[in-house]
Amino acid sequence: MNSTILVLYYSRGGRTAALARHAARGVESAGAVARIRTVPPVATTTTASDPPVPNDGPPYAELADLVEADGLLLGSPTRFGNMAAPLKHVLDSTSELWLAGTLADRPAGVFTATSSAHGGQESTLLSMTLPLLHHGMLIVGVPYTEAALFDTRTGGSPYGATHLATTWNTALSKDEIAVAHALGARVARIAMRLRTAR
Repeated sequence: MNSTILVLYYSRGGRTAALARHAARGVESAGAVARIRTVPPVATTTTASDPPVPNDGPPYAELADLVEADGLLLGSPTRFGNMAAPLKHVLDSTSELWLAGTLADRPAGVFTATSSAHGGQESTLLSMTLPLLHHGMLIVGVPYTEAALFDTRTGGSPYGATHLATTWNTALSKDEIAVAHALGARVARIAMRLRTAR
């Protein structure tokens, strides 16, 4: 059976969702299965709730998606240099997995999109790794053997895949796509090796 990589993200404008799709293609190019899931927005009142399935796009994530995954790709738009609240809300609900050590020794990579060049891309990536480290996950970045890191004039980082979502950069650049693809493939390859070694 092939390894499964959970591609879990939150997106408002569609740019983070686009990164997720390219990271998933990287997962599949490495021979693993990409399971794409999103998270609902956080309501301003506790009585509001969304339907259990979104009107379009991938289904909302459940804890079982994390349990069943051999690896994780986690994505969020930047909110003041940090991950968006809806993704943080989901991560905050994973205490039972942390107590059981369920995610320990599984690889994880991160990706983000920002609306300005210095809008906190790398701090957002780093903020997303913190709960993953608490879970004992193995953080996977993008090494400089990926040529797109040298060529990109918009997004891309050794910490993970990024997109500069400005008015003049309305779609992912070829370098941003290449970095997202490389990240997905790398997480998948490491997950498959670790699964074989168990």
